[in-house]
Amino acid sequence: MKALQPGPAPQTVTLEGRYCRLEPLAERHAEALYAAVEGPEIEARYRWLPSQAPADAQEHLQQIVDAANHPGWLYFAVIDRQSGLCGGRQAFMRIRPADRSIEIGGVLWGRGIARTRIATEGIFLSARHVFEDLGYRRFEWKCNALNTPSRQAAARFGFTYEGVFRQDMIVKGESRDTAWFSMLDSEWPALKPVYEAWLDPANFHADGTARTRLGTAR
Repeated sequence: MKALQPGPAPQTVTLEGRYCRLEPLAERHAEALYAAVEGPEIEARYRWLPSQAPADAQEHLQQIVDAANHPGWLYFAVIDRQSGLCGGRQAFMRIRPADRSIEIGGVLWGRGIARTRIATEGIFLSARHVFEDLGYRRFEWKCNALNTPSRQAAARFGFTYEGVFRQDMIVKGESRDTAWFSMLDSEWPALKPVYEAWLDPANFHADGTARTRLGTAR
């Protein structure tokens, strides 16, 4: 049996898509991202994130600075290619080159990104980079076991549910059971064309709504 080899450590990179671009998160993204998440729903957007919802734009700017400089994580700004504005952020975390495994997390999608083809393409670009550019074996998704929308999103995006780590963490003073999901390199060849077909412009009405559901769930 051929010995498995470690993979390369991910580097800062820009990933181009049809509807969005993922680029390294920086201070210049703070203003547009805050505009996309502020308002009455900001608490709900931060409910399952490890950080508290920012009280104002200056506190949000500091969060962006801290995220951009987080040791061991790589944060991406999600740029709407039509507007040119940052409408979300997401990160590569739990990066394990020795095991060729990486997790996507720290996801914050604002108005104009959440529940749109931009969010789906952001996941697609990340998965394609993980499997095709880095040659990794495992792409992980984790969330609070009580976070039903995140669990549903993981299934929609083609991640396989693996179970719950009970009393895994304490987050914001609350005990967290963590639901684990994964996607494997052996599964990517079947998932990739499903994403590509769903993201095809012909699959969308003039108002941007999809004609079909993303059929990756197994």
